[in-house]
Amino acid sequence: MSLLENLRDRKNVHGPVALVVAHPDDEVLGLGSRLKRLKPLRIIHLTDGVPRDLVDATREGFSDWRSYAEARRDELVRALWTLDVRDTQLVCYRHPDQQAILHLRAIIARLAGDLAGLAAVITHAYEHAHPDHDTAAIAVSLACQSIATPGGTPIRLEFPSCHRARGETIFGRFCADAGHPETILALSEEEYAAKAAAIVCFRTQASVLAAFPVAPERLRSAPVYDFTRPAPPREAVYDFYGWNVTAARWRKEAARVLQGCGATSRTAWGRKWSGERRKSMAR
Repeated sequence: MSLLENLRDRKNVHGPVALVVAHPDDEVLGLGSRLKRLKPLRIIHLTDGVPRDLVDATREGFSDWRSYAEARRDELVRALWTLDVRDTQLVCYRHPDQQAILHLRAIIARLAGDLAGLAAVITHAYEHAHPDHDTAAIAVSLACQSIATPGGTPIRLEFPSCHRARGETIFGRFCADAGHPETILALSEEEYAAKAAAIVCFRTQASVLAAFPVAPERLRSAPVYDFTRPAPPREAVYDFYGWNVTAARWRKEAARVLQGCGATSRTAWGRKWSGERRKSMAR
C-alpha cells in the first residue's frame, strides 16, 4: 500500500518521513490525527513562528520576541504530547515569521541535508496562504531536486491551509487540481477529540486557529509548480494583511534564487544546485 493509503486506513508508516512546516501549529492543523502513525518522524520548522516587529508578541503579553518564541515551542511540545506523538525529532531553523523567503538559499541547503535518505516529505501546498507556507513548498521541491539520485527522490506530499476563491478565504481545502486528486483522512471521535485538545494547547494562536476546521484532513501528491507565477488560486490571502512580504515580492525573491543559479527551469536549477552542493562538500 502507498503512504497515502496507509495514512487513510490508520496504519503505521515506518518511514523515515519528514514534515516540513512554516510554524509551530502547522503540523497539528495539517496532519494532527496521523502524526503518531509516522515512525520515525522528523518535524522541521522553517521559522520560530514569531514576527520581529513585536506586534504579536506584545498582544500576547510578551516583552520580547525570544520569550514569545519559547512560549510557542512549549505550546508545540504540549500539543504533540496530547496527540501521543513520541518518536519525533524536532528541528527548527529559527528564521523570523513572514521572512523565510528572504533566507531561501540557506533553507534549501540545510533541507537537502535533512531530507537525504528519507522515504517521504510532507509540506504545505503552494496556495498563497502565508509567505512562509509558500517558502516551505518551494524549498522542499528544490531541496528534493538537489538530492535526486538514480533511485529517485523522497515522495513529496502536501496538505492545504487556506486559499482565496470567489472573493472569500477557504480553510482546510485544496485549490482543485484534476491531475493530483486528494486523499481525505477521516477522523474518528477519539482522533477528533485529541486533535481539538491539541489545538487548544496553542493558546497564543487561538484567534487564528479558530477559523480552521479540525476535520477532515487532506493530503495529495505535490504538483510540479512554477513558483515564478502566482499560485493556482492566484489571489493571495496574505496580501490582505499589509505585511512587508507580498505575493508579488515573494515571487520576485523566488525568481532571484532561481536566476542566481543561472538556470531557467526547475529541473536545470536542481542539477546545478546539486553540483554546487557536491563541490561544497568536497571542499
